[in-house]
Amino acid sequence: MMENQDGGRAGEDLLYPARWERWLRTLVIALASIGMGYLFFTNLWWKPPPDFACSEDFQFEGENASGLCFWIETEAFYADPVVPGTILKPIVTDSQTVPETGPEIGVPIGFAKKGNAAFVENFVKPNIEWFGYVIWGMEALIFLSLVLGFLSRLGALVSFAQSSHLMIGLAGVPSPSEWEWNYILMVLLSLLLLGLAPGRYFGLDRLLRPRLAVLRDRGSRLGRLLLPLT
Repeated sequence: MMENQDGGRAGEDLLYPARWERWLRTLVIALASIGMGYLFFTNLWWKPPPDFACSEDFQFEGENASGLCFWIETEAFYADPVVPGTILKPIVTDSQTVPETGPEIGVPIGFAKKGNAAFVENFVKPNIEWFGYVIWGMEALIFLSLVLGFLSRLGALVSFAQSSHLMIGLAGVPSPSEWEWNYILMVLLSLLLLGLAPGRYFGLDRLLRPRLAVLRDRGSRLGRLLLPLT
């Protein structure tokens, strides 16, 4: 009997945490969401429209390559077959702190890199004058969504897509220029926020969800569409 009572009490603690635990949970989720949104906010300013900090003629190669054009070309360059297409590969360091080849384990993403390079070469680069607005707008959407807690699951989904693109496109860029875990951690945090839907703990989604639920119950397509995105 005592064992059942203890088990029941433990279950109640999980279902009904103390007030300070609820506050802590909300605070941590809010900080993670706002932090991720702010990360994308800071990256809006080095590639502002209408030229996205590219050269006047949107050059992707040579000394005049700059801004968003430079990084798009970097993604295409490091999709070359001679560049290793593996992430999460351990690095062994000797006593002189010189990186050596690590164990032959990791996650191969060469196929994804090649597909990304084909997309960049055949679609993004020829259309950069307008597709740059898509990239900039996606990151602005992530910032507003995750900081305000507005349609936060949508913001986390777009964050996951953009972070995955960066992880795939910039994998293989040698250290110290890039550290692949920057992008892997962005992907993981985006997944966490996607599952949590942070706006349900803070922000505008707390106000929006009851109204969308009413619309859904009345048969509104808009309510059914938007409710899962909050």
